[in-house]
Amino acid sequence: MEISSKENTRFFSNNTILPVDRSSFKSESSASKEKQSCCGGLKIFLGALSFVYFAKALSGSYLKSTITQIERRFDIPSSLVGIIDGSFEIGNLLIIILVSYFGAKLHRPRIIGAGCLIMSAGTFLIAMPQFFMGRYRYERFPSTVNSTVNISPCLQDKSQTPLSALEKSQTKINAGCEKEAGSSMWIYVLLGNLLRGIGETPIQPLGITYIDDYAIEENAALYIGCVQTVAIIGPIFGFLLGSLCAKLYVDIGFVDLDSVMITQKDVQWVGAWWLGYLIAGVISVLAGIPFWFLPKHLPKPESRKDSSTSSEHSKFIIEDNKDQHKSYQQQGKIAEMAKGKSLEFLSWLLNFFPSLKSLFGNPVYILYLCASIIQFNSLIGMVTYKPKYIEQQYGQTSSKTNFVIGLINIPAVAFGIFSGGLVMKKFRIGILGAAKLSLGSSFFGYLLLLSLFAMGCENSEVAGVTVSYHGTKQMTDSEQALFSECNSGCSCSKHDWDPICGENGVTYISACLAGCQASNGTGKNTVFFNCSCVGTFESSQTSSAVLGPCQKGNDCPKMFLYFLVISVITSYTLSVGGTPGYILLLRCIKPHLKSFALGIYTLAIRVLAGIPAPVYFGVAIDTTCLKWGSKRCGGRGACRLYDSSALRYVYLGLTLVLGTVSIFFSVAVLWVLRKKSSPPDETLSANGERGTCGTKSRKDNFVNSDCLIQSTYWPEKETRL
Repeated sequence: MEISSKENTRFFSNNTILPVDRSSFKSESSASKEKQSCCGGLKIFLGALSFVYFAKALSGSYLKSTITQIERRFDIPSSLVGIIDGSFEIGNLLIIILVSYFGAKLHRPRIIGAGCLIMSAGTFLIAMPQFFMGRYRYERFPSTVNSTVNISPCLQDKSQTPLSALEKSQTKINAGCEKEAGSSMWIYVLLGNLLRGIGETPIQPLGITYIDDYAIEENAALYIGCVQTVAIIGPIFGFLLGSLCAKLYVDIGFVDLDSVMITQKDVQWVGAWWLGYLIAGVISVLAGIPFWFLPKHLPKPESRKDSSTSSEHSKFIIEDNKDQHKSYQQQGKIAEMAKGKSLEFLSWLLNFFPSLKSLFGNPVYILYLCASIIQFNSLIGMVTYKPKYIEQQYGQTSSKTNFVIGLINIPAVAFGIFSGGLVMKKFRIGILGAAKLSLGSSFFGYLLLLSLFAMGCENSEVAGVTVSYHGTKQMTDSEQALFSECNSGCSCSKHDWDPICGENGVTYISACLAGCQASNGTGKNTVFFNCSCVGTFESSQTSSAVLGPCQKGNDCPKMFLYFLVISVITSYTLSVGGTPGYILLLRCIKPHLKSFALGIYTLAIRVLAGIPAPVYFGVAIDTTCLKWGSKRCGGRGACRLYDSSALRYVYLGLTLVLGTVSIFFSVAVLWVLRKKSSPPDETLSANGERGTCGTKSRKDNFVNSDCLIQSTYWPEKETRL
């Protein structure tokens, strides 16, 4: 009996071993197939998301590169251009809460695809005014136009101009006034940028969480880093595209380019700004196509199916799906679902205010939030009007300005961000070191920016504006100063802007105000003779002038080179503190409040910096204008001439004042951190209050992220983020 029982036991054990081996083999093969399908689908999503990041960064940076072009094309001041630039943030804020809350429950890839279509529609809408406004008209005296009629610039008697020519010109002006009075085409640009902001909203929150949900935990940070790296390349191509389009005339393909009488160095020059938006719109459409064919869910990796360290977002989705499944089985009624949703929203609302109170009770978080808001005001305003500053201060063309920013400044920023993260990892810097590095970066960056005050160019010599007609220095915006004895016999308009360069190196607002009696040639080759105002200067040998403004001083090209060197170093220095500052933000709050804290941080930056900074920077820059252009139907147009010294002090001064205030807040952050970490047996708790951790509790808290230890660097924590 014992033998038979043993044999039976062996028999059953042998029989039961084989099925186990087969099942394990099947599970391993199915797991490998599942892993391959998961990785394949995730890599496709990763590539598509990287392309979308590139597309949205390209279109955003291209808008920055066309600020001056839009201002001249629509004859609007810088303050209004600032409102157009800030409309992107307004559009983003309109639906960010809805997308973040409801987007996780829907088909995330298709929502991103729909966002790309909306973004491309907004980009196309920005370019549409070019096809509705008619041809661009710049101010030029009739004698410079290809014509058989030779008209004297100095109209001592209006009978010199043929009656038919005057009537024809007046008819065109009246027709243009009727057209312009009924429309403000810049509104289309504002609405298009608003749509761009709406379309861009779901890309970051839904795209990053999709990667974090379905990627292997140790690869999630690498994938997100790859997406962010590709996003840095977008602005480089955006500014280079802006440089290319600025070289082309605005009406290229619609007019004969040989008939264009202005050059790129003229302040009335407008490049083909609309062409880049069409290209950016096509890229956005192409970027959104793959998302319509991606699945709603990907199979989760085996290592994350039962993992307790999955993201908050994935936990929320799983629990929500379980609750919905139970309600479907038990009730199956829409009314019950609606009731469950309302209870869920009520629960969220009850937890909102305690979380907000806990967050705002953290002094480190509040001080760093204030420092970031003020610093972003400084940086956003500086970046928005940097192309305009280079053009007006150093006399550079829009094409060259965009080329320099795209090829030199943007890579310096990217390298600075990378260097900051590398320093944090190599030296195992904790929260206190991150605060020091962020503060040092801001301090030395704004200190370098201070040196740019000495690297400016003098004002161009413009008769009646920056110098008198006799050559003495003056600074006035009075229109009466445009008239002098030398042009008193001419019938000139004080509103025209058709600059000519005299042989004496002085720019005159028009040939008429220069007192020119004759002209020879047509178009760009027009030469004016017998200019009575040019001959009044002691240094002038002749009284002739050529079309176009005079160049800035001889020292200006050298100053521009110095500016580029300091600007690149400053951009790098300020960017080094970006990564340490972000780590400081993440480590000064409780783990379960990270998402909420980052949401409040992003919302505050957009509302209090992204929207207002371009507006008040533009208003401040408008105060430095010396000569405003005039619209065809009357009213003030775009600025034609700025006071270089005043522009330098306003632009750099406003940037430095804001930066200095942000440094004071950063010093306060460092002081609070030092105060809370000064006792050896105390550490800074995650809510910003003092807490004593013993040896055993420190180990537990190190694992559970309940207590923050400054002396220890925890790279795994950043990887999970």
